[in-house]
Amino acid sequence: MTESGEISEFGYIMELLARGKVTIKNIERELICPACKELFTHPLILPCQHSICHKCVKELLLTLDDSFNDVGSDNSNQSSPRLRLPSPSMDKIDRISRPGWKRSSLTPRTTTFPCPGCEHDVDLGERGINGLFRNFTLETIVERYRQAARAATAIMCDLCKPPPQESTKSCMDCSASYCNECFKIYHPWGTVKAQHEYVGPTTNFRPKILMCPEHETERINMYCELCRRPVCHLCKLGGNHSNHRVTTMSSAYKTLKEKLSKDIDYLIGKESQVKSQISELNLLMKETECNGERAKEEAITHFEKLYEILEERKSSVLKAIDTSKKLRLDKFQTQVEEYQGLLENNGLVGYAQEVLKETDQSCFVQTAKQLHLRIQKATESLKSFRPAAQTSFEDYVVNTSKQTELLGELSFFSSGVDVPEINEEQSKVYNNALINWHHPEKDKADSYVLEYRKVNRDEEMLSWNEIEVCGTSKVISDLESNCNYAFRVRAYKGSICSPCSRELILHTPPAPVFSFLFDEKCGYNNERLLLNLKRDRVESRAGFNLLLAAERIQVGYYTSLDYIIGDVGITKGKHFWAFRVEPYSYLVKVGVASSDKLQEWLHSPRDAVSPRYEQDSGHDSGSEDACFDSQPFTLVTIGMKKFFIPKSATSASEPENRVLPMPTSIGIFLDYDKGRVAFYDMDHMKCLYERQVDCSHTMYPAFALMGSGGIQLEEPITAKYLEYQEDM
Repeated sequence: MTESGEISEFGYIMELLARGKVTIKNIERELICPACKELFTHPLILPCQHSICHKCVKELLLTLDDSFNDVGSDNSNQSSPRLRLPSPSMDKIDRISRPGWKRSSLTPRTTTFPCPGCEHDVDLGERGINGLFRNFTLETIVERYRQAARAATAIMCDLCKPPPQESTKSCMDCSASYCNECFKIYHPWGTVKAQHEYVGPTTNFRPKILMCPEHETERINMYCELCRRPVCHLCKLGGNHSNHRVTTMSSAYKTLKEKLSKDIDYLIGKESQVKSQISELNLLMKETECNGERAKEEAITHFEKLYEILEERKSSVLKAIDTSKKLRLDKFQTQVEEYQGLLENNGLVGYAQEVLKETDQSCFVQTAKQLHLRIQKATESLKSFRPAAQTSFEDYVVNTSKQTELLGELSFFSSGVDVPEINEEQSKVYNNALINWHHPEKDKADSYVLEYRKVNRDEEMLSWNEIEVCGTSKVISDLESNCNYAFRVRAYKGSICSPCSRELILHTPPAPVFSFLFDEKCGYNNERLLLNLKRDRVESRAGFNLLLAAERIQVGYYTSLDYIIGDVGITKGKHFWAFRVEPYSYLVKVGVASSDKLQEWLHSPRDAVSPRYEQDSGHDSGSEDACFDSQPFTLVTIGMKKFFIPKSATSASEPENRVLPMPTSIGIFLDYDKGRVAFYDMDHMKCLYERQVDCSHTMYPAFALMGSGGIQLEEPITAKYLEYQEDM
């Protein structure tokens, strides 16, 4: 590939760079090797399509190989392939790079290693590194990045005499850079060198032709669609790709370039959506930060309350201990003073010694009697010594075992409210959306908040709409047609909020809902059809009437189709309605019919020409649609739990499977202005069949039954349903 072709290939990206749409700094992370975390140097493309430096592949192989052969080594070296591995010696790298280098036959050779980009194991096969392609495209972009990063550093001419001049061109054939004068000298007009390929100043002289790693003398000229890699013609003829489907390189180039361009255009076109989502993420980050700080404040408040209680209890306990201590010390002090009086030259003993000096007998007896009683009492206390108080404070030991256990279990309480769950079976969308949810602890929630928003890939992501609900169901109106909506709900108990439930995605009908009932005055045969009082359900009476018609059946006539239509016609616009066909139904036809065709069906004589008495069993029905592309009616056949798609005589493309399982609920979409009718599976809002219809007259919903069967019109979702649920 020439440099000019390469510039054309990446011109779109470089144009964005020049316009400032994508800065060099923004693409830097795409140019970093996942192993060495530096700019790529001679990158190779691994089988997993990730790129890695040539040197890094060798380092990975050698490091893992040495770890494999080291019996006593720890396997932890291989646990994190994203970490830069210790570099082996250059001698080892040189030896593994040599073409003739071989290991001993007893030494296992490592060819499998985890890709640093995706962490999946990649096997290089027998050829090892030699079987990998060099990523010249990435190499060129890296070189452009290097040049942009060092734009102030000029590339000098390789042929100038000192001092060299700044180069203006680089020759890809000569692998050298030239100034204007030197280029004229070494590439004169009229010579072979004048035909050389030259580009702007560069230091990246890559080979002009991409060669095959398997067949080194062959150039790449094909692309294997199965392996998704370039190959040569020898690979296709007798190599590993002989039985694979290949295409020309030009075709692969065109296809992949178109896909890449579309992807880039899509990403650029979604710039406003990305910015909107970034803004939403920034708001979520701020909200998270605020909520985190609020949660910290609440936690601190709870702990401070605990601290206050502990401080209060601590103060009370310490005060009680101090009071008891003081009382005991006072008792001990009194006892000490009493016993000190018994000592010589102190108190009682000294006083007694002075009394003994009294010579007057009467005076001595008067004083000595009382003193004797005191000394006798002191002597008895010496014989039975007992401290006046206890020294132990066992009664004042605080028991915190239960509190310690409770504090050890102190953790976050999951907001106190369980997460509600949306009931997918009871939630549906028709003219409005009915969302039902279940809450495991309904009585513990004061209210709920239902959130919904439109989800559309081609539009910006809208913010959530919120509705406060007291019950466990809600009807959402004013939804746009033919759109996906996401719904989720969360519960509130006071100021405590539960996490949001899992999102439910519902698809709205392709058009506004058309309201009608079965017409009991036009074409209704009350002998074979039973219509309820609300006129939204009709059943076919099979059995006795069929037996009465047995004689007619024996002579070639079949049981008739009994038609019934809607009581409101359509003259313009887009409309949608839905109904259910009972699973036991034998044959039911549903669709649309114009007023003139209905007159023909309902008032024509009973003959085999009328679809009312057609000889089609219904197993592969669709004769009504088999004649013309656009007719004043379109009916599909449903029965025996099957949905039969009609044949079209003039349609070149038929559905692969014309017999489908019968949906639980069927929807019909009529675009009167464009003359199109479509049949939908209401469970998934999926179109099963679509075709043209002549809408030159008033169109009516049309139904027909044969044998046992029943049709129930879909009941519109109204606010009355919600009020009933809330009353319950």
